[in-house]
Amino acid sequence: MATLTLNNVTKRFGKKVVAVKDFSLEVPDREFLVLLGPSGCGKTTTLRMVAGLEEVTEGTILIDEVDVTDLPPRRRDVSMVFQNYAIWPHMTVYENIAYALKLKRMDKKTMDKTVKEAAEMTGIAELLERYPAQLSGGQQQRVAVARAIAVKPKLFLLDEPLSNLDAKLRVATRTELKAIHDKTEATTIFVTHDQSEAMSLADRIVIMKDGEIVQIGSPDDVYHRSVNLFVADFIGTPPTNLMDVDLKVENGDCRLVNPDFDLNLSAENAANLKDHDKKTLVLGVRPESIVLVPEEDGVLAAQCLVSEPQGSHQIVAIELGDRMVKIIAPSDPRIEAGETVHLTFKQEALAFFDKETGLRI
Repeated sequence: MATLTLNNVTKRFGKKVVAVKDFSLEVPDREFLVLLGPSGCGKTTTLRMVAGLEEVTEGTILIDEVDVTDLPPRRRDVSMVFQNYAIWPHMTVYENIAYALKLKRMDKKTMDKTVKEAAEMTGIAELLERYPAQLSGGQQQRVAVARAIAVKPKLFLLDEPLSNLDAKLRVATRTELKAIHDKTEATTIFVTHDQSEAMSLADRIVIMKDGEIVQIGSPDDVYHRSVNLFVADFIGTPPTNLMDVDLKVENGDCRLVNPDFDLNLSAENAANLKDHDKKTLVLGVRPESIVLVPEEDGVLAAQCLVSEPQGSHQIVAIELGDRMVKIIAPSDPRIEAGETVHLTFKQEALAFFDKETGLRI
């Protein structure tokens, strides 16, 4: 396995387009790292530079402390699984997995053992004599993974490998991918724009926007300690509810006020805001941190616009000012459209952001 280091890596296309800007990152041995961000943020370009499929405009890439910036892909000892799998349609599953091993001039006995081990690990041992056209999308994806891990690469790179699968199969396959990673202990870089995939797979998540790193952290870090409004709004299903509020300090009390509620802050939250010198800020509240309560305990009241049953819970949408606010509530009792709900906030879960900079306070 291997470590990966990117030092101030930049990728330009022409004179005006900067796809990746000053990207620096260290990936330790055996980590499962996810590059996450919206389409066009530079995550796939970053992965392709690591693989050697895109030239680096500036900066260096090191694998196991060896500079590979200018090495061709075949000399980097990495394997990549593409979004469309890129398996050979005229070869059997066995031949697809064995292809790279043949290029390495591996002897037949060792190759046969390696192919079967990779097929067993990915759950396709019974499919070795079939052709890709005879396989489902999920099975083809496993062939691509088996082919990649068979060569025992230093780095295992995956570019949105689950995006062509249906929703149920995606969930099952990402579980299998995590299990394969645990078995192989391969240093893995996984690219996705799906934050559910990132949260379930990653040891660490790198969130990107406009070619730059916005935040690096564990799934818990980026979810509960989002560094700015972009991350808070991007991570979570539904995402963080964001509301403009006025900060008022009177007679030792610290309150957040907007047209729909007046919230007296806990001592801990008040202490966090004591040095904030701007009148207006943005309050961030996760949907599960807005709680349905009896009328006498409510901080605010609002009409339910729509309730979305999810089986184990329901998502209740209300409107506050010009913003849609979503709440994750127990499935019982069912909230109906038009029904008035009374709500309060879990104070320990509140986040505060500077309205001008977008940064967390």
